[in-house]
Amino acid sequence: MQNLNNLTNGRPDDNDVDPVLYNMPADDELVSEADSEASDDDEDDNEGQQHPNHDDSVMEDAQGNNRVQNASMQQQQQQNLNHVNQTGPGGQQPQREAAQAPPVQGVTAAQDAAPQHRETQTQARLGLGQGNNNGGGAQQGNNDNRAEMDGEPPLDGYERTNRIGQGAYGIVYRGIQRSTGTTVAIKRIPFAEATPEGGVPCNVIREISLLRELDHPNVVRLLDVNQAQPGELYLVFEFVAHDLKTFMDQHQTSTEVNERVGLQPHVVKNFMRQILEGVGFCHTYRVLHRDLKPHNLLISSDGQQLKLADFGLARLSGLPNGPYTYEVVTLWYRAPELLLGANRYSTSVDMWSIGCIFAEMSTGLPLFPGRSDIDQLFKIFQRRGTPTADIWPNCTRLPYFNAEFPQWRPRPVGDLISCSGGRRGNGGGGMADSPQALDLLEQTLQYDPERRLVCMTALQHPYFFGQ
Repeated sequence: MQNLNNLTNGRPDDNDVDPVLYNMPADDELVSEADSEASDDDEDDNEGQQHPNHDDSVMEDAQGNNRVQNASMQQQQQQNLNHVNQTGPGGQQPQREAAQAPPVQGVTAAQDAAPQHRETQTQARLGLGQGNNNGGGAQQGNNDNRAEMDGEPPLDGYERTNRIGQGAYGIVYRGIQRSTGTTVAIKRIPFAEATPEGGVPCNVIREISLLRELDHPNVVRLLDVNQAQPGELYLVFEFVAHDLKTFMDQHQTSTEVNERVGLQPHVVKNFMRQILEGVGFCHTYRVLHRDLKPHNLLISSDGQQLKLADFGLARLSGLPNGPYTYEVVTLWYRAPELLLGANRYSTSVDMWSIGCIFAEMSTGLPLFPGRSDIDQLFKIFQRRGTPTADIWPNCTRLPYFNAEFPQWRPRPVGDLISCSGGRRGNGGGGMADSPQALDLLEQTLQYDPERRLVCMTALQHPYFFGQ
């Protein structure tokens, strides 16, 4: 059997991303809201903060589930290590896992796993898409939406005009505020079945309370909370035209993955500045977003303003930080410390996500498109090098770190861009031609969380002041 430590020359396939993989729902690897809540509640119990809606038996079940998940993770790691032993790092990739129904959070609604519904699902994620269908079935669809809305209770001060989309955890409507005529996005969250013991789910309370306090131009505004009848809430948000993923898709001239292009450099710089300003504002108030990705960044109709959305996994961080659940952030944007099971972390997990989004805006393709937790980890190792105690002193102490991981050598950060595929931004140029952009990417994708830039420092980087 080949020694894993000798696998130092393995390089990932530059054409590793295929159309099916890129068009998969971005969060089919994300833990469900219920599982995330159970993990968070278990950890809060360690600090003596028992959730009022969970009895001891429920908490014991949740802890047992965590032990099963940990054992499963270790078994999966061993299976993948054996696979690499037989094929080397360039061998066949693991099979894609079955998609899970992702949650509806913020002004977004969940995608269904069926690819033929992606346009409707993207609108549902935003809670703000136009929802128009110019095909032959448009009138019938509008009639169905109207009939469904007619069966729902009226909302005080608002009128629902059409349904934008539906996900596993709610329905999103486009609506009108009667007093002003302003277009809004209305998200219906039923919770009677989710919490039969009564009460609003803690993740919904958390999202509402955080958005009530976060008043910033780059954070989506929660306008109102309306309870038309017991067992469900309606959250009213400002209406925004696009999400970043849709915005990037609209700038493509080909359906071929290897022909995808990034945004123009000045657009990338504008969006990157606004992401850092919005996330930096949240971090100033000790709020961790914990699910930054293109689908959760909203873009105005003129393509100039960006807003953070979907705070369903956000939470306040304390001193000391944690313990928190590590089952947060959509897989492709998840920091390596989370993949390795860290339960004490801070704002650095959001900074890793920002670095991944930065590269994706520049190339049009995701930077680390893993199919499972271990595949995601290996894709990062292949392109950043396998971490050692020299560059990341605490990595060997993390629960899922394995001394037998394949040993990939570090590569220049510029190789990350070429590995992502795609072509340079519209109009020529792009990240590959900007030493300042590459340096900013390097500093946001540091393995050691303590060495990653914070938002306020990143905003002072020369990248934002050069031509």
